[in-house]
Amino acid sequence: MVEAVNLIAAGKAPRITQPEEGASYEAYITTKPELAEIDWKKSQREIHNFIRGNDAVPGAWTNLNGEKFILLGSSLWKRDEPPLSARKVEAKGAVGDAVYVHDRGVLFPTSDGKFVNIESLKLENGKAIKGSQFGQSADESTSIEFSDEEKKLIAPLKEIWKGILNCKIDDSTDFFAAGATSADLTRVIEEAKSATGVELDAADVYSDPTFIGCFTTLVRKLRGEDAIVVEFKDKVIEKNNMTLRFPVQNYINGKFVDSESGNVMDTIDPSNEEVICQVPKSTPKDVDYAVRAAEEAFFYGEWGKMSARERGRMLHKLADIMEENKEELATLESIDSGAVYTLALKTHIGMSIQVWKYFAGWCDKIQGETIPISDARPNFNLCFTRREPIGVVALITPWNYPLMMLSWKMAACLAAGNTVVHKPAQVCPLTALKFAELAARVGIPPGVINIVTGTGSQVGQAMCDHPKVRKLGFTGSTEVGAQIMASCAHSNIKKCSLELGGKSPLIIFSDYDLTKAARQACDAVFFNKGENCIAAGRIFVSDKIYDAFIKKVVENAAKMVIGDPLDRKTGHGPQNHLKHLESLLSFVDSAVKDGAKLAYGGKRVNRPGLFFEPAVLVDIDDANYASTAESFGPIMCISKFNERDVDEIIKRANRTEYGLAAGVLSKDVSRALRITRELKAGTVFVNNYQKTDVAAPFGGVKQSGFGKDLGEEALNEYLVTKTVVLEY
Repeated sequence: MVEAVNLIAAGKAPRITQPEEGASYEAYITTKPELAEIDWKKSQREIHNFIRGNDAVPGAWTNLNGEKFILLGSSLWKRDEPPLSARKVEAKGAVGDAVYVHDRGVLFPTSDGKFVNIESLKLENGKAIKGSQFGQSADESTSIEFSDEEKKLIAPLKEIWKGILNCKIDDSTDFFAAGATSADLTRVIEEAKSATGVELDAADVYSDPTFIGCFTTLVRKLRGEDAIVVEFKDKVIEKNNMTLRFPVQNYINGKFVDSESGNVMDTIDPSNEEVICQVPKSTPKDVDYAVRAAEEAFFYGEWGKMSARERGRMLHKLADIMEENKEELATLESIDSGAVYTLALKTHIGMSIQVWKYFAGWCDKIQGETIPISDARPNFNLCFTRREPIGVVALITPWNYPLMMLSWKMAACLAAGNTVVHKPAQVCPLTALKFAELAARVGIPPGVINIVTGTGSQVGQAMCDHPKVRKLGFTGSTEVGAQIMASCAHSNIKKCSLELGGKSPLIIFSDYDLTKAARQACDAVFFNKGENCIAAGRIFVSDKIYDAFIKKVVENAAKMVIGDPLDRKTGHGPQNHLKHLESLLSFVDSAVKDGAKLAYGGKRVNRPGLFFEPAVLVDIDDANYASTAESFGPIMCISKFNERDVDEIIKRANRTEYGLAAGVLSKDVSRALRITRELKAGTVFVNNYQKTDVAAPFGGVKQSGFGKDLGEEALNEYLVTKTVVLEY
């Protein structure tokens, strides 16, 4: 190289005449334009390289339907088939005389059975169209009328173009034909942003590189016409002094769609037993479509490509839009599940928002470790772990906290980088569908979140059986959880986490304030109408305060205001659905037949709606039906114990196959902590009850299930650990 430089410097280097043919783009265009024509007999990679090699100038071209197009922005399509959302468009001249148009371009088949994806196509008149618009009829709205204020922007923008291109600018000036480079493209975007506050992207300029075309695009953005539009069949009702509008279709692959069968089912307002609306009664075919969409989004979509920090930003946006719509969400939750509006606002929706914000913060903090292992002498070894998402996750959630249970599971699932197919409870799916609308509005990519309504026997079972689902999360009864676990094993041994039934003990000692104990016990049992997985199903009260405690509890229960859940004075709304109300009446009858005494309530309220009077059952021995069965309703079951025999009360508290939660009320902290150590439960509350927090792991033991929601531990349910060993 040094010798060559010295020859050039001395003027002695040999000169080789450059041939005219193929020597420059200019000769290529003017003398041999046919050399830039695409040969569709070549392979995918050869065609891709040819298009990229020709770039925008001279431009690789082809004839489609008798018209010449230059193809721009080629990329290798790594899948064997077009995306689910693609539409087949006639294109005579292409392989098979057809192309596949989708939201990220147009797919051209190649001779080896693969595809190249083209972002935009340029016509002979210089105008370009986005690949996603190929085959559409001419857009009559391309030309718009500018306001006087908008016209004032024309002159400064023409000055920007003039400063870059060094030529006179008129409406038809083509940015690239006038000699602009990729660096000029960045400059024009940035200068236009400084002048107008609106940011174009490269695809906007490529789509129509004329001045008037770019200006029109800029004005549309200025007007907000590029905002995300979410279309769906809706239900509009007036409730709670507001207009509620929500979707009544499945949400699959970024679109609201009917079930393939066309079948629907009613969803009922439990406060008056009237039909609110109808939603899809989906089939396994709908589940398969949703799973394929989720798989496509996971492996090939933007979700898997974006950085963890960007994913966290999107989840923050989702939390923000939920907060903006919290009153509507709380009202929907109230009319669909019977939740008291004030409680729905604070807990059902409030905690949902908190959990999305919490896990949004975890997105960019999921990391592996380096591990010291033995070296392969004389070489060395580096061992490290990667924490990777599982893939497609199915979630099945219950009817007691519809949106909160969705959020507890889905927020951790998405933070870990997975995609999801969710089945809300059959009897109250409306907040899940409204949530899907909000997710679409903030730009969560298609296929990342899919909501499929229907029955457990059809939709839930199809999720368990689907071979492409890699993880299933379920909250519900122990009986159904056992069936789900078996199905997960028989299908493809998919990972599962189960949050199941509970019969949580609350042990109250005589040294604890009686008034406070009675109030906390009522909250522990009657909170959210008793439809609470960690509700204190068994209250053990010291024999020293037993009678006084019952009196206080009955007084508190009698003061509860039962009524319209939207009334701010109401403290106790309707039970979720008729079958559940009937089970509560049956539970009380069975307990009384086994020897319990009904101290208060336990009857259906004589008014329209599914209202149940909170029940207080006393003198329950450990063999009673009420000591082992879960009511999942506002039924307090009280037993006495001798507080001098701590071992005995621990034994009695653990005498159940459930182990979701437990509680101890005592001023003796040493005694309380000793009991806490011995209780077999996933969560133990001391001197409080059901103080849950988004940062505290939540889940059960024994037949209350396994796996955790909330806290950092919840991420483990949706991640796998990969070990990498490198020798060097």
